[in-house]
Amino acid sequence: MPRWKALPDELDPQIREFTSQLRRLVDRSGLGVAAVADRTGYSKTSWERYLNGRLLAPKGAIVALAEVTGTNPVHLTTMWELAERAWSRSEMRHDMTMEAIRISQARAALSELAGPPSGGGGRPRGGGARTGVAGPAGVSPSVPPQPTATDVRDASGGGNSWGVTHPDAGYPGAYGPGAPAAGGYGPPPAEPSGPGRGSGRPAGKRRTAMFLVGALGALVVVAAGLYVTETQGDTKEAKPSPSPTVTKEAKLPPGVKCNGDSCEGKDAEVMGCSGDLVTTAGSAVVGATTVEIRYSKVCGAAWGRITQAAQGDTVEITSGTSKETDSVDAPGDTVAYTMMVPAAAATDVTACAVLAATGEKGCTE
Repeated sequence: MPRWKALPDELDPQIREFTSQLRRLVDRSGLGVAAVADRTGYSKTSWERYLNGRLLAPKGAIVALAEVTGTNPVHLTTMWELAERAWSRSEMRHDMTMEAIRISQARAALSELAGPPSGGGGRPRGGGARTGVAGPAGVSPSVPPQPTATDVRDASGGGNSWGVTHPDAGYPGAYGPGAPAAGGYGPPPAEPSGPGRGSGRPAGKRRTAMFLVGALGALVVVAAGLYVTETQGDTKEAKPSPSPTVTKEAKLPPGVKCNGDSCEGKDAEVMGCSGDLVTTAGSAVVGATTVEIRYSKVCGAAWGRITQAAQGDTVEITSGTSKETDSVDAPGDTVAYTMMVPAAAATDVTACAVLAATGEKGCTE
């Protein structure tokens, strides 16, 4: 059975060549993946991803591998720089593809929401789309015949299209044939003699009622404007201040992908929290096994590590209510790492080791 899995077919040629070179270095050194992880300070899980082309190794891991295998780091880092550029191009193409898929899905969703045009949906016999009518290109919703001013007056008994009776309704020069060509009011006719006119209601009372209605409408408009202005002012005053968590994440160094609670349960190497950003905050010896607290102040997180361990030995890391565990599973492995737990300070964290052979348990102070 071959030691290495086949690399993915879609892998960029430069990344494929770089990954194959890493495999040759490991094979030539005679070390297993667990031993490489132990000597370089990067987890076994991370090296499995690097050597199988699922993740590009960081520059620090490459330099550490060169020191372990006795390889010139200059040549290896040159190949890494070429692979890193190819990896960035692949990520950019992936992002553009996902963006195109999201745009297509959004267009399809909007088309479904719009539905078929109302009013019969047929194309008018005139051939072209009606200018100024909203709707799909070439399709014009049917518009019912509009009533003329005379029809409206006859139907409402002398009113206009809003249903409001004009004080001079029923007389030439207001609406209808006596109106000017521009659609305005004509000159008022002479007051007819008699106790009343039109509907029989005195003209003075009708004018007073119209004046009161207009004044009331003006007051409503002014009150609405004041209400909107006050509401906008309250909204500006009540605007919350930026979240301190967002501000903190925005200042993270390049390559660091989480901080505090967002790091919980995630791999330190994948999230950029290891390498030069990690320190050993505490350690203890249990039998022949060493248990350590690995702490990253930049990420605000910690994880546990055991070395010189035997198969079945377990490492635990606890911070408040958060807890992560890992164990040595494969024969010959001597190192195990946990996922991260959030920790504001290294003193908030405890790491323990449990030996499979004796059940003995020891923790950091």
